[in-house]
Amino acid sequence: MSLIASLGAIEIGLIFGLVALGVFISFRIINFPDLTVDGSFPLGAAVAAALIVAGWNPFAATALACVAGAASGWITAWLNVRLKIMQLLASILVMIALYSVNLRVMGKPNVALISEPTVFSLVPIGDLPEYWAKPALLLVIVVVAKLLVDWFFASEAGLAMRATGSNARMARAQGISTDRHTVLGLALSNALVALAGALFAQTQGAADISMGIGTIVIGLAAVIIGETLMPSRSLVVTTLACILGAVLYRFFIALALNTEFMGLQAQDLNLVTAVLVALALMVPVYKRKLAGWMPGNAKGAK
Repeated sequence: MSLIASLGAIEIGLIFGLVALGVFISFRIINFPDLTVDGSFPLGAAVAAALIVAGWNPFAATALACVAGAASGWITAWLNVRLKIMQLLASILVMIALYSVNLRVMGKPNVALISEPTVFSLVPIGDLPEYWAKPALLLVIVVVAKLLVDWFFASEAGLAMRATGSNARMARAQGISTDRHTVLGLALSNALVALAGALFAQTQGAADISMGIGTIVIGLAAVIIGETLMPSRSLVVTTLACILGAVLYRFFIALALNTEFMGLQAQDLNLVTAVLVALALMVPVYKRKLAGWMPGNAKGAK
């Protein structure tokens, strides 16, 4: 695989590292199976692209994309905590609705950004060529996002949110508003996903209505791969693992699709994704079995 292809895989992997952080918050922190991300990812891209084409500053457009993503997560949580619609169904309803919203925002199925300014064109990074400059800037953005997430979950509000996901009944007994923290958690999760969508559209030069298909699978794959390779009870390590899982996932995908002897093509992307996720899910099971067979283990001795 060429250097440019490798850097391209790292670039997309870093973007989906933000998706992985968002999915980690919803699935692991507040224990909410949220499929809204399949709609909030293209929502972030649509809002950013539409505003940039309308003449907005790319940084302001990206910030508003995050706000739009947070609003979509807020609606999902509101449907669940106020209207008592089950979690999965609430997220599916919002995801479906966002398809029409995204079309309304863009006014058409896709918006081109090739000739428009982006956050990457406005931030000079020395004399680095574009294929080096984009991953470098994305690395800075992802690291800052990770540090802010770590800081938030070490705060009183973040600890209350973690308690909400671990044991909602006990959290309520301690005077924690679990409904409020569920809403806040989903808003934060989808804001990160929308940020990823906005950056993805600016790196690829276009926003497309179908670009969110499978986002939840990619996010879950990144989280699972990261947790498998770097198992830890430390939140700081786990968030890092999610980002590394996303980068490794995209790198493995690029490696598989660019390896000639395997004969894989672009249309095999979903197949490769399914195989990688299945392998990532198998690893913890076989690690436990191997630990049980080790000499000196009580179970193995039996």
